[in-house]
Order: sequence, then C-alpha cells, then structure tokens
Amino acid sequence: MMNYQDKNMETINAWIKEGWEWGKPIDHETYVKAVKGEWNVKLTPCRYVPHSWFGDLEGKKVLGLASGGAQQMPIFCALKGDCTVLDYSDLQLESERKMAEQEGYDIKIVKADMSKTLPFADESFDLIFHPVSNCYIEEVKPLWKECFRILKHGGVLLAGFDNGINYLFDDEKEMTVVNSMPFNPLKNEEQMKQLERDDSGVQFSHSLEEQIGGQLEAGFVIKELYEDYNGTGHLNDLHIPTYMATRSIKG
Repeated sequence: MMNYQDKNMETINAWIKEGWEWGKPIDHETYVKAVKGEWNVKLTPCRYVPHSWFGDLEGKKVLGLASGGAQQMPIFCALKGDCTVLDYSDLQLESERKMAEQEGYDIKIVKADMSKTLPFADESFDLIFHPVSNCYIEEVKPLWKECFRILKHGGVLLAGFDNGINYLFDDEKEMTVVNSMPFNPLKNEEQMKQLERDDSGVQFSHSLEEQIGGQLEAGFVIKELYEDYNGTGHLNDLHIPTYMATRSIKG
C-alpha cells in the first residue's frame, strides 16, 4: 500500500498540472525586480512576510523547507543567498531547476520527505523558510526538532501553518461543524473519505500546542508572529484567521 507521503506527492504533482496556485513559478520580471531590491514573499495565503524578518540574506545559507515551486527561492537567490530547496514533489523541484537555468543562478535542489530526518548536517543553515505545508505530515514536533538541529546558533526559522479551524468543516455541508479534532485521516475513516472526495491528498490538523509549543519545546524563542486568512470562502468573509506565521530564533 502506498504511504501517505507518496500519495501527497502524487496529489500535489497532479494539482500542479492543473494549474495549482502554489505551483506557479514567478516570472522573469519578478525575478529582475528582486535583483533590484523590489520583492515580497508569503508564508501563508495572503499576507507578505515583513522584510525585517529576514535581515540581509547576502551570503547566508538559506533552506527553503517544502518550499519548491520557484515562488520564493528565486527571490532569495536574487538577494544573493546561498540557497537550498527541499521538497518531495518532483514537479515543484523541476520548476526550481528550470528557473535557475533561465535566470542563471545556482541553487541546491534536494528531494526529501520532511516527515523523516532531514538530510543535512547539524548547524548547516542561517535561515529556514517553511511556508504552509506541515498540514501534509502527521507529526510536526519532530520537524521542529530537525529545524533546530540544522540551524546555526542564532539562526532564524520562518514558518507558516494553519491553526486547525479549516478542518472543523466539510465543504459540502457549508459551515456545519462535522469533524472531531484532531483531524487525522489515518485514524478516522470518514475523514479519509472526505479528503478523497475533495481530492485533497492526506492532510492533518495540528494544535497550537504542537505548532507553537512544539517550536518552544525544540528550543526556539519565538520573537514575532502574525495571523492570516484563507483569502476566499465563508471563513475569510467572516474575517476569521485560519493561519499563522512565526519568526523564531535558535538561541
């Protein structure tokens, strides 16, 4: 039987072929603007990350963790970061290769499963950029510990994640709460059927205890955070935050 990680890889590859928003690379003009210092990137669906969260990236070792698709990493390369991108989707990584060839910059490209031990030595990076994606793995605390391990002392983790609210609902039943928490389709057959019906891969809710408490447990100091929205849908219309982004430091 295919494991859920490989099922998610196949699902995301299919989404990209269908024009998935988060699988569309930036264009040449956007890259050129970044070279000139005009740029923005997202950790969550709608809000741009404050530039102050990054500092000067020139010469810094930057890891894009589950950040393939050539939306953010070309920007960091344009800012002269020493960049590595890790993703489990072949098509997301292929976009990174094509963009690097097109614009003439170097980037290390690594296919790996973030639910496993990350394939990097201790204290390898100055900054990790991790946009919303840990909803595709069952356990997030081990990931935070891996992030802490591979960051240098004083290194920065920028992470986007959901707060679990979206998983309370079934899209076909409007805003009726139908799901128990945590949302874990590996342990709940009805939740798996719901995901299969919606072609949503295999997704998991995570509590703030896991998302924020897990970072603290790993040893991070959370310096800044903000909330964000879906961008579309009823929860968005009601102005209910469904995502968060954090800036955390390895002390």
